[in-house]
Amino acid sequence: MSQRAKAWLVPPIILIGVYAVVALTAKPSYALTVFGDVAQELMAIAATAAMMANINRDRDRTSLFWILMSAGCASWAASQGLWVYYEVIVRQPMPQPFWGDVISFLHIVPMMGALAVQPHMRQGTRFLRVGILDLSILLLWWMYLYLYLVIPWQYVVLNRAQYGRTFTTLSFIENVALVVGLGIVWRSAHRPWQPVYRRLFLAALLYSMSSTLGNIADYAHLYYTGSVYDVPLLISVLGFIWAAAGADPAMRGEEEGRDNEKYAVWPARLAMAAVLSMPVMAMIDIAVMPQPIPVRNYRLVLTLAAMLLLGALVFIKEHLMDQELLRLLEASHASFADLARLQDQLIQSEKMAALGQLVSGAAHEINNPLAAILGYSDLLASQQSLPQDSRSMADKIGQQARRTKSLVNNLLSFAKQSKAEKNLLNIDAVVNNAVNLRQTDWSRYKIQIKRVSEADQPYILGDPNQLFQVCSHILNNAVDALTENGGGTLLVRTGRENGHVVIEFSDDGPGLKDPQRIFDPFYTTKPVGKGTGLGLSACYGIVHEHQGQILGFNGPNGGATFVLKFPAAGPALVNAVSPRA
Repeated sequence: MSQRAKAWLVPPIILIGVYAVVALTAKPSYALTVFGDVAQELMAIAATAAMMANINRDRDRTSLFWILMSAGCASWAASQGLWVYYEVIVRQPMPQPFWGDVISFLHIVPMMGALAVQPHMRQGTRFLRVGILDLSILLLWWMYLYLYLVIPWQYVVLNRAQYGRTFTTLSFIENVALVVGLGIVWRSAHRPWQPVYRRLFLAALLYSMSSTLGNIADYAHLYYTGSVYDVPLLISVLGFIWAAAGADPAMRGEEEGRDNEKYAVWPARLAMAAVLSMPVMAMIDIAVMPQPIPVRNYRLVLTLAAMLLLGALVFIKEHLMDQELLRLLEASHASFADLARLQDQLIQSEKMAALGQLVSGAAHEINNPLAAILGYSDLLASQQSLPQDSRSMADKIGQQARRTKSLVNNLLSFAKQSKAEKNLLNIDAVVNNAVNLRQTDWSRYKIQIKRVSEADQPYILGDPNQLFQVCSHILNNAVDALTENGGGTLLVRTGRENGHVVIEFSDDGPGLKDPQRIFDPFYTTKPVGKGTGLGLSACYGIVHEHQGQILGFNGPNGGATFVLKFPAAGPALVNAVSPRA
């Protein structure tokens, strides 16, 4: 037993032991009445405090379960407080019938409502708002039963004998319902909730038997406060304290699966049965059972009012269910659209993979004649016997061949599929390669490129191929935006800032329509077939994998700006590892 459980259980156990000795040895007296009432009140308060100690700040099923259990124990403490008031303070016997009996009867109802919450189930198995409405219907139904069966013999037509029999019978049915419900959830639950339900089941079973026995003894004029009839009742309250003290306040509902789903719908079915039972019960009672006219009229009016109230709750529940179904339908449509876009993206990815293999093979084949062109052009340029025009022409051929070779190498780097491997690298080289790959687009689409780079750029630790893809994708987006605008200017700047390497891409195009969503998967403003909304999301993941940051926003003068920040490598790491250009 944990220290927490011992702290809660030891004082009540001592109190019950003393109570049993006093109940067996003492004779009925005012002192015994004071002792019995105060002891029972302390036990009820202790049970309430033990339940409340498990309430957490989260608004979930677990908190609602312990709140309702606390409300049930607090109602029992309030009912016992009325006994203290009459028998200890006022020194009068309890009136028969007693108006406070309704509190004694209803204190079981919040506990049954706690079972309907089913905190052992995973939080998403049911809609909590709808579940609370089902709970409210069940609570109101039990109040209706008390008002329908018991109250008429107390306030409409006074009949003490009928009141006592009806109250005792209905209380017994209520206690049996709690015991059966606890038995069901005990058998369906697993750890960590199963021990809690088992202790509550045993406590409720003993409470049901002891309270029924006490009610029978009270109406037979055999019961007095402080008698042995109270000992099993106090032991049952100790069982509730044991269940609360042995529970972990941090535990949540973790169970799921088809075996538990059948238990997740029974509160709703019980709520429907409760609504349907009221007119049936009223018709059978009025048609078959003999009763005074005032009682019949009272029950008719009560049934109509209860049906109106519960009907309103059912209407609200259906409204919430309709809203939830509409939300699920919209979510399903969105998921289907995302799935279709993902399918298109997968098809496009397969095409790009095939294209990458084709480009890789073609680039390798192109490299061979390029090597020959470079060799022969350099050889011709070095021949002093050739005319100056011929050697100048050979130099130009060599320059264009080197430019072509650089583009081929960039294509090979882009098409390369390899596991991410982080090395020290100069980010300027990666950005320049990405810019050069799109060099033919600048003049074609009337785009002016401005490249700004600070000297002595620090190295970063990263994968050059992945960072090349990030820069290429941002440049592609800028080209698309400026093309729609009829051309424009694109600034590409690299620098340093507070121990970070910064890359900035700024254009004077139309700007971002929704900067807050640009990194969301599947968000795109491009027409169907041109964009899937996954590019910037992938860039976001790559940058954060490199311990960096990526920001996208509209500039003060219009246009879109993307800023990438990466932590610069320290001098010790630079000296220890050979950097890659």
